[in-house]
Amino acid sequence: MAQEIVSDLVANVWRIVVAQGDAVAAGDTIAILESMKMEIPVLAEEGGTVLELKVSEGDVVQEGDVLAIVG
Repeated sequence: MAQEIVSDLVANVWRIVVAQGDAVAAGDTIAILESMKMEIPVLAEEGGTVLELKVSEGDVVQEGDVLAIVG
């Protein structure tokens, strides 16, 4: 079953750490967000394969925006 990785806050997408098709384990970093000069890692809650990246580096995301889909 696919899981949506969402942003917990309003932030800039500073870095995308994975690519579509990459295998990830629970706790792996998917992306790093930047807010108020702090770097916030976004982690996979479950293992799987990155099915889709919904954002690019430099994008501004809102709380609840989907960053990636892992299945």
